[in-house]
Amino acid sequence: AGGAGGAVGDTGAGSAGLTSLAVRDRDDPWQAWNNLRSLCEFSAHVSACLEITPDLPAQRVLDKWLGEPVRAAILPTHIFMTDRKGKPTLSPGHRRFIIELFKHKVQLLVSGRPRTHGGLAPYLVYLQSLSQFLPSAGDKEMFEGPYLDYLQAPLQPLMDNLESQTYETFERDPVKYRQYEAAVKAALDDTAPDKETVLMVVGAGRGPLVRASLRAAEAANRVIRVYAVEKNPNAVVTLRNMKSARGWGDQVTIVSCDMREWDAPEKADILVSELLGSFGDNELSPECLDGAQRFLKDDGISIPASYTSFIAPMTSSKLWNEVKSYNELKSFETGYVVKLHNFNQLATAKPIFTFVHPNRAEKIDNTRYTVVRFEAEESATVHGFAAYFEAVLYKDVMISINPETFSDGMFSWFPMYFPIRTPVYVSKGDTIEARMWRNVSPSKVWYEWALSSPDVSPLHNPGGRSYWIG
Repeated sequence: AGGAGGAVGDTGAGSAGLTSLAVRDRDDPWQAWNNLRSLCEFSAHVSACLEITPDLPAQRVLDKWLGEPVRAAILPTHIFMTDRKGKPTLSPGHRRFIIELFKHKVQLLVSGRPRTHGGLAPYLVYLQSLSQFLPSAGDKEMFEGPYLDYLQAPLQPLMDNLESQTYETFERDPVKYRQYEAAVKAALDDTAPDKETVLMVVGAGRGPLVRASLRAAEAANRVIRVYAVEKNPNAVVTLRNMKSARGWGDQVTIVSCDMREWDAPEKADILVSELLGSFGDNELSPECLDGAQRFLKDDGISIPASYTSFIAPMTSSKLWNEVKSYNELKSFETGYVVKLHNFNQLATAKPIFTFVHPNRAEKIDNTRYTVVRFEAEESATVHGFAAYFEAVLYKDVMISINPETFSDGMFSWFPMYFPIRTPVYVSKGDTIEARMWRNVSPSKVWYEWALSSPDVSPLHNPGGRSYWIG
């Protein structure tokens, strides 16, 4: 970057700015990299190669590099130690970092004069042996593997009926339904032992929440009657076959109807739903449950009881360039569901929107506006915001994809990514200020977002012109 600054400086154009870049990056390899890619307009064709030093920087610096497009890493032979058998080895810190590089499919290169017998081959054998320390692939890892850094449009289950394969994928999540079962049991434990509880599952799908509720009733030693309300005709067929096969009889009533149009014959003690999206409210759970609460008794219980969405500034050249490759404005004004992998979160996520059910407000208003501020823990380039949710199902039973409170083993939801049109550089200690709106009209719901510090970005998705939920 310094050489480039000198070359451009000779022309007399922009020399002061490029000289300041050279000064800034002199003692910071990341700054040198960030200056280079900025000069190249954040091109997806420019990647980084790291040379690993004997003394690794702090973990937060290593994490920052894991959010960059690192293609290769050079390991000089002088950073290796020798074990009792005379074979090369690395310090525990180096080993941990190399394993992280393996996860990101970074090519490793060994350079320098061999310091053991056998040339460079023993070094390569040792590095290959570190791959055995990669986490074993369980159901969660097998499911998530194909979706790492793969941008997806969020589901719109109110507009579209889900396919059987989608249901099947979600039904494999052991954690979500275990938590729902625990929440229903806790709610039933709070009822009188001789009471028959009316429980309604709205958006029953192919029946996992019905089965969880029946198991909870058995565990709590309570009697329940269940209404399973589902609008997808294909899922209703599965529900009816399940009812017959499992002998549920009169204990379960299957209702083939949109919950927004159903006229319930009686009111429920407990209303169970799983209408949450990756951002909590982005699949219109507030609007659906506000309408469905007419089925609920005045002292009735909603599961979930509340949910909160969170955002955090993040860096990811890979994801930003994926969005840029679509070559249209609306791609930068869309929220994407994505299993974040090659990224770095720049601060702890903060809450922005919360919804509580049942909502007994005299006038229900699901619009929201929030300003959140973060302190940059390191110098970085902001490419947008990572988004998560937490949900309280009942009392202390919850589910979460927020990294701070994540429900281990759960894979029904990936985070969301809200991009910004132009990446913004922030220095360590800078305040990163974000603004986000949830807007509601009679026909659709949409988000708008902007960065307002340290630079002001354009407002993204004004009026829901590019991305909306209906």
